[in-house]
Amino acid sequence: MTKLTIWNEFVHEQEHEEVRKVYPDGIHQALAKGLAEAGLDIRTATLQEPEHGLTEEVLNNTDVLVWWGHMAHDRVDDAIVERVHQRVMDGMGLIVLHSGHFSKIFKKLMGTGCDLKWREAGERERIWVVNPAHPIAAGLPEQFVLEQEEMYGEHFDIPAPDELVFLSWFEGGNVFRSGCTFYRGQGKIFYFRPGHETHPTYYDANVLKVISNAVQWAAPSRAAAPVRGQSVPSLEPISSKG
Repeated sequence: MTKLTIWNEFVHEQEHEEVRKVYPDGIHQALAKGLAEAGLDIRTATLQEPEHGLTEEVLNNTDVLVWWGHMAHDRVDDAIVERVHQRVMDGMGLIVLHSGHFSKIFKKLMGTGCDLKWREAGERERIWVVNPAHPIAAGLPEQFVLEQEEMYGEHFDIPAPDELVFLSWFEGGNVFRSGCTFYRGQGKIFYFRPGHETHPTYYDANVLKVISNAVQWAAPSRAAAPVRGQSVPSLEPISSKG
């Protein structure tokens, strides 16, 4: 069974009544409940816990980490970022949601500023599946609509994705690469755009299907880690020359 840790900074829900009405127990709990039928071993962690809930023990027992953050990126300890980064390089999957594009861990893994256009107007978002053969798109319609969402628009300052799975169109005319995969070290990363904190996006069945599919896709492959460095023994006899 895939071991999933859902991390949420859990600040908006405690400070803003508008957000608390939508996610009374926090975005992390809404996601945990929404994914409960996906056959996953789920735990949650938040910014306020010791070591942000991402201790060595927790991460060593995490196959895939989901990350949601927005107003407290700067409060995430750099040592924890390094710890998560190393686990991704070693094979842990990472799913970064919505405003997590500005998180320390995503920017470190991307090596770019990860900036974009945005507009809070509660506009319609139409999400198109542009790679229907990809496992993350399994079981989804050709396109689906979120009636109210925050707009993210191009240009999105990320490296060219290894695979583009979803493309969003917004009522105001903007488009956005909203479902992108990346490979770093032994790990797989998926960025998924929807999820503004004042909209009930994480109750949407299609959104939950995407995240569920992404968890299964990003889970470690269990392939042998590559061996690097000097003093590697030869696989065949080497004849002496010269």
